[in-house]
Amino acid sequence: MTAIRAYAAAKLNLYLHVLGRREDGYHLLDSLVAFASAHDLVEVESTPYFSLQLHGPHSLPLLMEDTESNLVTKAVFRLAEALGRKPHVTVKLTKNLPLASGIGGGSADAAATLRALCALWDVPLDHPAVTELAAKLGADVPVCVGSRTSYFAGTGTELSPAPDLPEDCWVVLVNPGVSMPTPAVFGAREGAFSEPARLTTSFTDVRELAALLKDGRRNDLTAPAVRLSPVITQVLAALDSTAGCLLSRMSGSGATCFGLYVDFDHAVAAAELIGGIRPGWWVQPAALLNDLSGLELLEGVTLLDWP
Repeated sequence: MTAIRAYAAAKLNLYLHVLGRREDGYHLLDSLVAFASAHDLVEVESTPYFSLQLHGPHSLPLLMEDTESNLVTKAVFRLAEALGRKPHVTVKLTKNLPLASGIGGGSADAAATLRALCALWDVPLDHPAVTELAAKLGADVPVCVGSRTSYFAGTGTELSPAPDLPEDCWVVLVNPGVSMPTPAVFGAREGAFSEPARLTTSFTDVRELAALLKDGRRNDLTAPAVRLSPVITQVLAALDSTAGCLLSRMSGSGATCFGLYVDFDHAVAAAELIGGIRPGWWVQPAALLNDLSGLELLEGVTLLDWP
Protein backbone atom coordinates (compact mmCIF):
# COMPACT_ATOMS: atom_id res chain seq x y z
CA MET A 1 0.00 0.00 0.00
CA THR A 2 1.33 3.42 -0.98
CA ALA A 3 2.43 5.67 1.85
CA ILE A 4 2.42 9.43 1.50
CA ARG A 5 5.27 11.45 2.93
CA ALA A 6 4.85 15.20 3.31
CA TYR A 7 7.54 17.53 4.58
CA ALA A 8 6.33 20.18 7.02
CA ALA A 9 8.84 22.93 6.39
CA ALA A 10 9.75 25.60 8.92
CA LYS A 11 7.92 28.84 8.14
CA LEU A 12 9.89 32.08 8.47
CA ASN A 13 8.45 35.58 8.60
CA LEU A 14 11.12 37.59 6.82
CA TYR A 15 9.25 40.63 8.06
CA LEU A 16 6.03 40.88 10.07
CA HIS A 17 4.03 44.08 10.53
CA VAL A 18 0.96 44.34 12.75
CA LEU A 19 -1.48 46.64 10.94
CA GLY A 20 -4.44 46.69 13.31
CA ARG A 21 -6.79 44.74 15.51
CA ARG A 22 -10.33 43.65 14.70
CA GLU A 23 -13.24 43.88 17.12
CA ASP A 24 -13.12 40.11 17.60
CA GLY A 25 -9.54 40.38 18.87
CA TYR A 26 -7.76 39.04 15.81
CA HIS A 27 -4.86 41.11 14.51
CA LEU A 28 -4.35 42.18 10.90
CA LEU A 29 -0.90 41.39 9.56
CA ASP A 30 1.41 42.02 6.63
CA SER A 31 4.25 39.55 6.21
CA LEU A 32 6.64 38.07 3.68
CA VAL A 33 6.68 34.34 4.43
CA ALA A 34 9.37 31.94 3.27
CA PHE A 35 10.00 28.26 3.90
CA ALA A 36 13.20 26.57 5.01
CA SER A 37 14.59 23.10 4.47
CA ALA A 38 14.44 22.39 8.22
CA HIS A 39 11.29 20.33 8.64
CA ASP A 40 9.04 17.90 10.43
CA LEU A 41 7.96 14.81 8.51
CA VAL A 42 4.40 13.52 8.15
CA GLU A 43 3.75 10.02 6.76
CA VAL A 44 0.20 8.87 6.06
CA GLU A 45 -1.19 5.53 4.92
CA SER A 46 -4.59 3.87 4.83
CA THR A 47 -5.33 1.55 7.76
CA PRO A 48 -8.47 -0.05 9.26
CA TYR A 49 -8.52 2.57 12.03
CA PHE A 50 -7.00 5.94 12.96
CA SER A 51 -3.77 6.22 14.88
CA LEU A 52 -1.17 8.91 15.44
CA GLN A 53 2.43 7.87 16.02
CA LEU A 54 4.84 10.48 17.38
CA HIS A 55 8.60 10.33 16.95
CA GLY A 56 11.56 12.69 16.89
CA PRO A 57 13.58 14.88 19.27
CA HIS A 58 10.71 17.30 19.98
CA SER A 59 7.88 14.78 20.29
CA LEU A 60 7.90 14.34 24.08
CA PRO A 61 5.58 17.28 24.92
CA LEU A 62 3.09 15.99 22.34
CA LEU A 63 3.25 12.49 23.78
CA MET A 64 2.10 13.93 27.10
CA GLU A 65 -0.95 15.62 25.53
CA ASP A 66 -4.33 14.25 24.54
CA THR A 67 -4.10 12.98 20.95
CA GLU A 68 -7.42 14.64 20.11
CA SER A 69 -5.95 18.09 20.80
CA ASN A 70 -3.17 17.63 18.24
CA LEU A 71 -3.65 19.69 15.07
CA VAL A 72 -2.73 16.67 12.96
CA THR A 73 -5.58 14.67 14.49
CA LYS A 74 -7.98 17.57 13.97
CA ALA A 75 -6.88 17.85 10.32
CA VAL A 76 -7.58 14.16 9.70
CA PHE A 77 -10.97 13.96 11.40
CA ARG A 78 -12.32 17.27 10.14
CA LEU A 79 -11.26 16.70 6.53
CA ALA A 80 -12.69 13.17 6.58
CA GLU A 81 -15.98 14.51 7.94
CA ALA A 82 -16.12 17.28 5.33
CA LEU A 83 -15.52 14.77 2.53
CA GLY A 84 -17.86 12.12 3.90
CA ARG A 85 -15.03 9.67 4.48
CA LYS A 86 -13.89 7.61 7.43
CA PRO A 87 -10.65 8.82 9.09
CA HIS A 88 -9.02 5.42 8.69
CA VAL A 89 -5.38 6.39 8.35
CA THR A 90 -2.23 6.05 10.39
CA VAL A 91 -0.22 9.24 10.65
CA LYS A 92 3.42 9.10 11.69
CA LEU A 93 4.75 12.51 12.75
CA THR A 94 8.48 12.94 13.16
CA LYS A 95 8.87 16.12 15.21
CA ASN A 96 12.21 17.79 14.43
CA LEU A 97 11.14 21.42 14.96
CA PRO A 98 10.66 22.91 18.45
CA LEU A 99 7.11 23.58 19.62
CA ALA A 100 5.54 27.04 20.01
CA SER A 101 8.62 28.59 18.47
CA GLY A 102 7.40 31.01 15.80
CA ILE A 103 8.23 28.84 12.78
CA GLY A 104 4.81 27.31 12.27
CA GLY A 105 5.65 23.82 13.48
CA GLY A 106 2.15 22.72 14.48
CA SER A 107 0.56 24.60 11.58
CA ALA A 108 3.08 23.13 9.14
CA ASP A 109 2.32 19.64 10.48
CA ALA A 110 -1.42 20.16 9.99
CA ALA A 111 -0.83 21.57 6.50
CA ALA A 112 1.43 18.67 5.55
CA THR A 113 -1.24 16.28 6.80
CA LEU A 114 -3.82 17.97 4.57
CA ARG A 115 -1.48 17.74 1.56
CA ALA A 116 -0.78 14.08 2.24
CA LEU A 117 -4.47 13.24 2.73
CA CYS A 118 -5.38 15.00 -0.51
CA ALA A 119 -2.79 12.93 -2.35
CA LEU A 120 -3.91 9.71 -0.65
CA TRP A 121 -7.63 10.33 -1.20
CA ASP A 122 -7.24 11.89 -4.67
CA VAL A 123 -8.71 15.23 -3.61
CA PRO A 124 -7.59 18.51 -5.25
CA LEU A 125 -5.62 20.67 -2.84
CA ASP A 126 -7.82 23.64 -3.77
CA HIS A 127 -11.02 21.77 -2.87
CA PRO A 128 -13.29 24.13 -0.88
CA ALA A 129 -13.35 21.73 2.07
CA VAL A 130 -9.55 21.84 2.27
CA THR A 131 -9.38 25.63 1.96
CA GLU A 132 -12.06 26.20 4.60
CA LEU A 133 -10.54 23.71 7.01
CA ALA A 134 -7.04 25.14 6.66
CA ALA A 135 -8.29 28.58 7.70
CA LYS A 136 -10.15 27.13 10.69
CA LEU A 137 -7.17 25.10 11.94
CA GLY A 138 -4.92 28.13 12.43
CA ALA A 139 -3.71 31.42 10.99
CA ASP A 140 -0.50 29.91 9.59
CA VAL A 141 -2.06 26.76 8.13
CA PRO A 142 -3.23 28.23 4.77
CA VAL A 143 0.21 29.56 3.84
CA CYS A 144 1.82 26.31 4.99
CA VAL A 145 -0.53 24.30 2.75
CA GLY A 146 0.86 26.12 -0.28
CA SER A 147 4.42 26.10 1.08
CA ARG A 148 5.54 28.78 -1.35
CA THR A 149 7.16 32.15 -0.76
CA SER A 150 4.08 34.33 -0.25
CA TYR A 151 2.65 37.51 1.13
CA PHE A 152 0.45 36.91 4.14
CA ALA A 153 -2.28 39.45 4.90
CA GLY A 154 -5.35 39.89 7.04
CA THR A 155 -5.53 37.19 9.70
CA GLY A 156 -3.72 34.70 7.48
CA THR A 157 -6.29 33.75 4.87
CA GLU A 158 -5.32 36.46 2.35
CA LEU A 159 -2.35 35.06 0.44
CA SER A 160 -0.69 36.36 -2.70
CA PRO A 161 2.46 35.46 -4.65
CA ALA A 162 5.74 37.11 -3.69
CA PRO A 163 8.90 37.59 -5.76
CA ASP A 164 11.14 34.54 -5.81
CA LEU A 165 13.96 34.55 -3.31
CA PRO A 166 17.48 34.44 -4.75
CA GLU A 167 19.24 31.14 -5.21
CA ASP A 168 21.69 29.99 -2.53
CA CYS A 169 19.73 31.69 0.24
CA TRP A 170 21.01 30.24 3.53
CA VAL A 171 19.85 30.83 7.08
CA VAL A 172 20.63 29.60 10.57
CA LEU A 173 17.66 28.98 12.86
CA VAL A 174 18.20 29.32 16.61
CA ASN A 175 15.76 28.67 19.44
CA PRO A 176 16.91 29.10 23.06
CA GLY A 177 14.62 26.37 24.36
CA VAL A 178 11.77 28.77 25.09
CA SER A 179 8.14 28.25 24.06
CA MET A 180 6.22 31.44 23.28
CA PRO A 181 2.40 31.23 23.28
CA THR A 182 1.26 33.45 20.42
CA PRO A 183 -1.69 35.07 22.28
CA ALA A 184 0.61 36.17 25.11
CA VAL A 185 3.01 37.87 22.69
CA PHE A 186 0.23 39.71 20.88
CA GLY A 187 -1.22 40.66 24.25
CA ALA A 188 2.08 42.24 25.30
CA ARG A 189 2.33 44.39 22.16
CA GLU A 190 2.23 48.15 22.76
CA GLY A 191 2.26 51.29 20.65
CA ALA A 192 0.99 52.30 17.24
CA PHE A 193 0.25 49.92 14.41
CA SER A 194 2.44 49.68 11.31
CA GLU A 195 1.89 50.15 7.60
CA PRO A 196 2.19 47.45 4.91
CA ALA A 197 5.66 47.17 3.41
CA ARG A 198 5.44 44.81 0.48
CA LEU A 199 8.41 44.45 -1.82
CA THR A 200 7.60 45.10 -5.47
CA THR A 201 10.83 43.92 -7.07
CA SER A 202 12.65 40.63 -7.37
CA PHE A 203 15.99 40.08 -5.66
CA THR A 204 19.22 39.74 -7.60
CA ASP A 205 21.09 38.16 -4.69
CA VAL A 206 20.94 37.54 -0.95
CA ARG A 207 22.69 40.83 -0.13
CA GLU A 208 19.97 42.81 -1.89
CA LEU A 209 17.30 40.78 -0.10
CA ALA A 210 18.88 41.55 3.27
CA ALA A 211 19.16 45.26 2.44
CA LEU A 212 15.49 45.46 1.45
CA LEU A 213 14.38 43.60 4.57
CA LYS A 214 16.30 46.10 6.69
CA ASP A 215 14.80 49.08 4.87
CA GLY A 216 11.79 49.97 7.02
CA ARG A 217 10.84 46.34 7.59
CA ARG A 218 10.97 44.47 10.88
CA ASN A 219 9.11 42.04 13.10
CA ASP A 220 6.66 44.06 15.20
CA LEU A 221 6.36 41.21 17.70
CA THR A 222 10.03 41.25 18.67
CA ALA A 223 9.69 43.89 21.41
CA PRO A 224 6.77 42.19 23.21
CA ALA A 225 8.43 38.79 22.86
CA VAL A 226 11.65 40.15 24.38
CA ARG A 227 9.69 41.57 27.32
CA LEU A 228 8.32 38.11 27.96
CA SER A 229 11.58 36.28 27.25
CA PRO A 230 14.71 38.51 27.35
CA VAL A 231 16.94 35.63 26.18
CA ILE A 232 15.77 36.43 22.64
CA THR A 233 18.15 39.41 22.65
CA GLN A 234 21.01 37.00 23.33
CA VAL A 235 19.97 34.87 20.36
CA LEU A 236 19.91 37.87 18.03
CA ALA A 237 23.28 39.05 19.35
CA ALA A 238 24.78 35.60 18.85
CA LEU A 239 23.66 35.56 15.22
CA ASP A 240 24.86 39.12 14.62
CA SER A 241 28.30 38.26 15.97
CA THR A 242 28.98 35.53 13.41
CA ALA A 243 30.87 36.12 10.18
CA GLY A 244 28.74 36.51 7.07
CA CYS A 245 25.47 37.32 8.84
CA LEU A 246 23.62 39.92 6.75
CA LEU A 247 20.48 40.12 8.90
CA SER A 248 19.19 38.69 12.17
CA ARG A 249 15.50 38.64 13.00
CA MET A 250 12.91 36.86 15.10
CA SER A 251 10.30 34.80 13.24
CA GLY A 252 6.61 34.97 14.06
CA SER A 253 5.90 35.38 17.76
CA GLY A 254 9.24 33.78 18.70
CA ALA A 255 11.33 32.63 20.24
CA THR A 256 13.09 31.21 17.16
CA CYS A 257 15.33 33.71 15.41
CA PHE A 258 17.16 33.40 12.12
CA GLY A 259 20.29 34.80 10.57
CA LEU A 260 20.51 35.35 6.81
CA TYR A 261 24.00 34.54 5.50
CA VAL A 262 26.13 35.37 2.50
CA ASP A 263 26.57 31.70 1.58
CA PHE A 264 26.36 28.08 2.70
CA ASP A 265 29.84 27.92 4.22
CA HIS A 266 29.24 30.92 6.48
CA ALA A 267 25.85 29.55 7.58
CA VAL A 268 27.30 26.17 8.53
CA ALA A 269 30.25 27.76 10.33
CA ALA A 270 27.89 30.04 12.28
CA ALA A 271 25.66 27.12 13.27
CA GLU A 272 28.65 25.13 14.50
CA LEU A 273 29.96 28.12 16.47
CA ILE A 274 26.65 28.99 18.14
CA GLY A 275 25.83 25.35 18.81
CA GLY A 276 29.23 24.85 20.42
CA ILE A 277 28.89 27.88 22.67
CA ARG A 278 25.22 27.26 23.51
CA PRO A 279 24.71 23.47 23.60
CA GLY A 280 21.26 23.87 25.15
CA TRP A 281 19.95 25.87 22.20
CA TRP A 282 18.38 24.36 19.09
CA VAL A 283 20.53 25.42 16.15
CA GLN A 284 19.86 24.44 12.54
CA PRO A 285 21.35 25.69 9.25
CA ALA A 286 18.86 25.56 6.38
CA ALA A 287 18.17 26.73 2.84
CA LEU A 288 15.27 29.02 1.96
CA LEU A 289 13.31 27.51 -0.95
CA ASN A 290 10.62 29.12 -3.07
CA ASP A 291 8.31 26.16 -3.66
CA LEU A 292 7.91 23.03 -1.55
CA SER A 293 4.66 21.80 -3.10
CA GLY A 294 5.90 19.29 -5.70
CA LEU A 295 4.84 15.63 -5.94
CA GLU A 296 7.27 12.88 -6.84
CA LEU A 297 6.85 9.10 -6.95
CA LEU A 298 9.88 7.37 -5.46
CA GLU A 299 10.21 3.62 -4.84
CA GLY A 300 6.53 3.12 -4.12
CA VAL A 301 6.36 6.13 -1.82
CA THR A 302 4.74 9.35 -2.94
CA LEU A 303 7.12 12.06 -1.79
CA LEU A 304 6.09 15.68 -1.30
CA ASP A 305 9.52 17.22 -1.47
CA TRP A 306 11.56 20.23 -2.49
CA PRO A 307 14.05 20.13 -5.39
